[in-house]
Parts: sequence; structure tokens; C-alpha cells
Amino acid sequence: MTATNQFLVGHGLPLLFAAVFLEQLGLPLPAVPWLMAAGALAAAGKLSLPLGLGVTVVACVVADALWFYLGRYRGNQMLGLLCRMSLEPDSCVRRTQNAFTKYGVQGLLIAKFVPGMGLMAPPLAGMFGVGVDRFLVVDALGSLLYGACFLALGYSFSNQIEQLVAALGRVGGGTLSLLAGVAALYVLYKYWQRRRLLRELRMARITVDELRRKLEAGEDIVILDLRSKAAVEQDPYLIQGAIHLGMEELDSRQHEIPRDREVVLYCSCPNEVSSARAALRLHRRGYTRVRPLLGGIDAWREQNYPVQPRPPTEARASLPGPRGTASGTPRPAASPVLVPDQSPPNPAKEGQTP
Repeated sequence: MTATNQFLVGHGLPLLFAAVFLEQLGLPLPAVPWLMAAGALAAAGKLSLPLGLGVTVVACVVADALWFYLGRYRGNQMLGLLCRMSLEPDSCVRRTQNAFTKYGVQGLLIAKFVPGMGLMAPPLAGMFGVGVDRFLVVDALGSLLYGACFLALGYSFSNQIEQLVAALGRVGGGTLSLLAGVAALYVLYKYWQRRRLLRELRMARITVDELRRKLEAGEDIVILDLRSKAAVEQDPYLIQGAIHLGMEELDSRQHEIPRDREVVLYCSCPNEVSSARAALRLHRRGYTRVRPLLGGIDAWREQNYPVQPRPPTEARASLPGPRGTASGTPRPAASPVLVPDQSPPNPAKEGQTP
């Protein structure tokens, strides 16, 4: 038995708990290799499979309960923290919110199998008002499914895993250092990619004060709220005059966005990542007057600028067409709040809340 095997056998359960717990807290330390190694040890009779599964479930539920509590009582602050921790903040938050809208709390059953969603799901469950008992039961079932799948994989491929561990033990720490270096380079690349995107549009952003002045002056501006449907349902208020258009609708409804008017995009993620990505996408497709809103809806609210409630109906709002033309989509009469008035702008009324 190699020194690596002896170490894993002697400290298997504490290492497994630590790896799963730290991953569920959001650290970039994958727990799957440890789960599969534990399964391989169980196949060799060197670790109890039920104990390994129990340790996995406890580690997941403890970490998830902490995020659930923080989401319940520190919702928006926690989402901001998680966005900053994530390498793909706009996609992981939006994907998790959409999953909650579609599946409800049952989405916790598969959350740990979807990159980023396992971390975002518990605080979102707290923000959505899921009951504590219900959350713990469903989260425990999801954790049980997650642990059982990867422990079973390790158990089934125990011979191959033992050969791999033995090979790593023979080559020494050089290979492990190389693998750690590759992982670190990947993290640095994703971080650089994200910062490059933000730098590309930094000079093109519009501040909330500038947008407010333009609206008060009667300028004809199209304002698009890019938050997910779940985020708008939880916080059903939009910037005055804005139209809700989810990121998933941007490509299919791009032709409705007028090219001869200034377009302002906003979201609720730190650094305006979603709106910055959408603005860059529109720039590349020929929209020259599109800018993200610096600070998003949170910055708008901090200045106590007017917001408007989302219409209670599910009718799709029409985007305004070019000046002097009708909208590209028939306008629903039941949701006039979302659709800017196509009559000539009246500077005296532009800044007022309906």
C-alpha cells in the first residue's frame, strides 16, 4: 500500500466531510474526486459506504442550511456576494432563478449536478420563502442523490481509481503540482475574461443620474430590464418607463429593438455583468447607441428615483418601434404600464411616476 493510500484510508471520512463542506460553501475545491475515491475505498473494504454517504449528506445539509439562512435574512446581499465569488455570475444566477420558477423547490434535487446551481439554490430558496422543514427534507434528498451517484461511480470503477492513485503516488508531487497549476491557470483565465468584458464597456456605461436627467428632459430612450422572470416576480418593480425583456428573449426579439433610439440595459448583478454582455452582443450586431446602466436597479433605488410596478398580467410587452412607426408587435391593452407612450414626448411629465 502506498503512502497516499495509507493516508486516504486513515483519514478518509474527515477528508470527505471537509471536501464536500468546503465545496458547498463556495470554495473552488471539487468534491467529486474525493467522493469517487471514497467509493473505491469502500469497494476494497477499507471504508464504510453507508458512513461515507452519511458524511456527505451531513456536510451538504449543514453548508446549505447556512446559505439558506443567509438568503432568508440577507437575500440581496448574499446574491451579490455569490455573484462576486462566481466565475460566471450572470449565467449561474439566471439559470438557478429560472429553475426555481419552473420546478420550484424540487429543483434542489438536481441542483448539485448543475455547475453553479448547487451554490445558488439554497440562498434563493430562502429568498423565495421556502419553509425550513421542506427545504431540509428536499435538500437532504438531493444531497443523498448527489453522494450516492458519485460514491457508486467510485465503487464501480474502484480498480481503475486505485491504479490512478498508485500511479500518482509513484510519480510524486510533481504531477499534482502540475494539475494544480493547470486549475489555477483556468481560474485566472476566466477571471481575466470577465474583467476584459467589463473593460470593453466601462466607458460606454450610463449613470443613474445621467439617465434620470435624460428622462426629465423628455429624451426618447428605450429602457430594458434584463432580470430573469424569477427575479422580477420576487421584486416586481421596474425603473420608470422600462420594459422587461429576459436575457433568454434577447436573441428572438432583437429585431424589435429600435436602432434609431438610445437603448439602456440594466440588471441586478454586481458589475452589471448581464447588461454588459447584452450590450456587447448588440454592439456587435450593429446597435451603436446601447449602454448598460452603472449599478443597475440597485443604484437607481439608492437615489430614490421612481419605479413602477410590473403589470399583473402575463401578456408580453411590445418594444417600441422606430420613431414615427408602430411597434413591431401588437400592443396588449392590459399592460400599458410597460409600454412607453408613442405620442410626442412631454418634458413636463417624463419624470413623474404613474
